[in-house]
Parts: sequence; structure tokens; C-alpha cells
Amino acid sequence: MANPIEQSKMRNKFPRGIFPDPSLVFLQQDFRTYTSEDYKVWEILYEKQSKNLPGTAAKAVKDGIESIGFTSDSIANLKDASYRLKISTGWSIQVVPGLVSEALFFSLLQHKRFPVTSWLRKLDELDYMHEPDLFHDAFAHVPMLMNPIFTRFLEDLAGTALRFIDNPLALELISRVYWYTVEFGLIRENNELKVYGASILSSSGELHYCLSEESRHHDFEVDAVLNTPYWKNKFQDRYFIINDFEELCSSIPLIEEKLEELLQKAE
Repeated sequence: MANPIEQSKMRNKFPRGIFPDPSLVFLQQDFRTYTSEDYKVWEILYEKQSKNLPGTAAKAVKDGIESIGFTSDSIANLKDASYRLKISTGWSIQVVPGLVSEALFFSLLQHKRFPVTSWLRKLDELDYMHEPDLFHDAFAHVPMLMNPIFTRFLEDLAGTALRFIDNPLALELISRVYWYTVEFGLIRENNELKVYGASILSSSGELHYCLSEESRHHDFEVDAVLNTPYWKNKFQDRYFIINDFEELCSSIPLIEEKLEELLQKAE
């Protein structure tokens, strides 16, 4: 356990107000807790999803995976990944115990820290999880943090969310933007649809479904996204397509404008 002086130095690395529970500052990935089953789960999922990426994933995803240095034979090292992110985009990883509050989540994003859990699903849960685990967070989210334009969007969207953090309706609408971009986003590259959304990248079933003729594809429009609820327990019934990541960044002012309009109508 760190002595008081070391604790004080550690706290000073974090802007005031991020952590409602100071103990979160000291959470780290502990490789001593991983079992042989954990290593097997990571290996199976990594090899399975990696085979699907060449023809389906966006260039930013593939570049990020190559740069971040993950492999199938070793569980993702979050400290090493955080170091690489810091050099590339100024972002880092904050280990969290699981799902966190919206206030903490968006505060971390605004301060260029992405929350990542360090536990892994079990062998009998390979295809579906009720909440994100290390594979989802590390394999599917972290590589995109190597893209400076995409991380600017995350930071700006978080700033918008924090402006409305006490308004449940506003947060629900903002969550739709996050859901249909960061989690389930598609992008056009060389006239082909590619995936950059993390929840698709970590699901082999939805990865193929979302690019098939069975699914419904729509151009990314702020009005449409804000007015489209999403599903948590089945494939999405529609996906929104961007042309480039600058499109996401430039949408922030319109998102804020439309939020204000929708909130006024709801009063």
C-alpha cells in the first residue's frame, strides 16, 4: 500500500472532481488474479474476432490494433496500452471495477481517460455478456483511441453530456449518439461499409449481420439518431453510417442545438 506521500503524488496526477470514490485512483490490472480459463477466453475471442476484421473493420480499427500491440497469446496489458495511447493521442486507460456512473464515465472521457474493466467473461459466456468485460473494452474500444479525430469526438461529446448531467432525458438522448457511433457505428471507405463500433467488433454475429442486406442502413443524421431508441439484448434494427470521423466532430454543435430543442418540447 502506498504511503501518504505517494498517495498525495498519485492524486495530483488526476484533475480534481473526477473520482467520487478516491480508491478508484489506485485500481490497477492485477495479472495474478487471472486464471488459465481467463487466458483461454482471451485467446479464443481474440483469434475468432481477428479473423473477421480484414474484410469488415474500418482502417482506423486495424491500424489501432496493430499499433496497440495486443496478441492472442497474452491478455491485454492495460499499463502498456495506456503508455502507447499517451504517446499517440494523449489518452490513457483508467481501470474500473465494472459499469460506472454516467457522471464518472463522462468525466473520465472529458479528461482523456477511457474506463476499462479488467475481468474476463467465462467460457460459457463467450457469445453474450450483460455488461462489458476486458475483451470488449480492450480489443474493441482501445484501438480506436489511437485515432486523434475520433478521440476528439469522444472528448467533445463528454463535455456536452456533462453540461446536461442532471437531466435524465438529455442523457438518454446523448446515450443514443454514443450507442449508434462509438458502440454500433459504420463508416464508408472506398464505397464499402466498414465497422468501427466496439459492440459490433466484439460480436461475431452482429459483425456479419450489420453489413448484410438483412440490416437497415441510414446516413448519419443527428435528428434521426436522437430520435431512435436502441436495443441492448438483440441485434440493432438499424445502423448509421458516417463518411469520415470529422463528420462526428462537426456534429457536436448540432447535437447540442437539437438537444436544447427536444428538451424544451418536453417541458
